[in-house]
Amino acid sequence: MNIALIAHDRKKELMVQFCIAYCGVLAKHNLCSTRTTGKLISDATGLNVETYLHSSQGCQQIDARISYNEIDLVLFLCDPEHENGFDDVNRMARLCDQQRIPFASNVATAEMLVLGLSRGDLDWREIIKG
Repeated sequence: MNIALIAHDRKKELMVQFCIAYCGVLAKHNLCSTRTTGKLISDATGLNVETYLHSSQGCQQIDARISYNEIDLVLFLCDPEHENGFDDVNRMARLCDQQRIPFASNVATAEMLVLGLSRGDLDWREIIKG
């Protein structure tokens, strides 16, 4: 599965810790991320993460992949205090809804989705993509 990992600045360390905790699950999938988040994850975990441009431009690149149904799961740890930061989150969540792509905006939901991924609960994505 193709998994997008994105985090606002104040949530990047949480994303890194999350990826350390679930490294065994994530290592079995194709990961992509915005530049800084992807580099932090890769450096901390050794996971292979395809990185896109920095910040909003990277989010736009991921949005394009979502629009073409090339992403199967989006984990976007957003900071509720981030000024103007919900434009990217709302746009990405709407695109995920249109393509029936599971989307998490906080660590609790991200954990539930990754645990489901490890059990095979998201295998249905392979059927609808075909």
